[in-house]
Amino acid sequence: MELNPEHFRAIIYYNSQRQLSQQECLAELLSVYGNKAPHQSTISRWYGEFKRGRVSLSDDPRVGAPKTAVTQENVDAASLKISKTSIQKILHEELRQKAARVNWCQKSLDRFNSGNSKNVNSIITCDESWIYCYEPENKRQSAVWVFQGEEKPTKMVATFVSKAGHIATIPLNEQRTVTADWYTTICLPKVITEIRKINPERRIMLHQENASSHTAQKTRQYLTEENVELLDHPPYSPDLSPNDFFTFPIKNSLRGQRFQLPEEAVDAFKNAVLDLPANEWNKCFENWFERMQMCINLRGEYLEKQ
Repeated sequence: MELNPEHFRAIIYYNSQRQLSQQECLAELLSVYGNKAPHQSTISRWYGEFKRGRVSLSDDPRVGAPKTAVTQENVDAASLKISKTSIQKILHEELRQKAARVNWCQKSLDRFNSGNSKNVNSIITCDESWIYCYEPENKRQSAVWVFQGEEKPTKMVATFVSKAGHIATIPLNEQRTVTADWYTTICLPKVITEIRKINPERRIMLHQENASSHTAQKTRQYLTEENVELLDHPPYSPDLSPNDFFTFPIKNSLRGQRFQLPEEAVDAFKNAVLDLPANEWNKCFENWFERMQMCINLRGEYLEKQ
């Protein structure tokens, strides 16, 4: 189904009620819808509207539109109708997503014996994350690249980790979104090469979220040809993704550091991940399976809301 602006606004409203930050909302939308996702400024505007109590997801009347008799009663009735319809859709979607989260967690716990199976060592988990920058006041000056900036996202990196530790961090160059073409011709070949340098016979089970580049037929075909097993992931579940709840928060330790080039920022993040001791990665994957059980106990609720 092709999503229209009101559909995206309903998702933004839902994410605001989940108490996701605007950046987290943007990251989720980009991971699922890619170039079709709303711009950050759109998300910021609607977060502000919902915070001020707005209930309508429709566009405001345009200047010069045909005039009709408008009363406060008409406005209230229209807003209430839209609000009820939108909220019903959101609640239905929320129940469906909770059920999907619980089912996925139970399936994963059963398959990997609650994290005690040797097959856990074969799991490679990946995700993409933005590095942000502050725009300089003087546009003629060099941009200053920082982690966790307050301006627009400017550089995306794909990070791959396993229970044994960091495998690869690959920045996107000369493009702003992950495409199936980039993913299968540049990113994944580098990762698989790194893994098979160490152990050519190693079994690879790739866990990734449901971004369009991850689920594309081209990606699935490539993984099949490389004998890589693809593990699924429940939609809108960053709390169940090791990179989201463990790897990428490492950027917080780099908060405030400034770099003249984006490559310097990427290297700083990569080095911070590489410096983690092996026992921290073991804890990460133990935490992952503990989170699955917690999600089941909470009947699909998001862990960060508890």
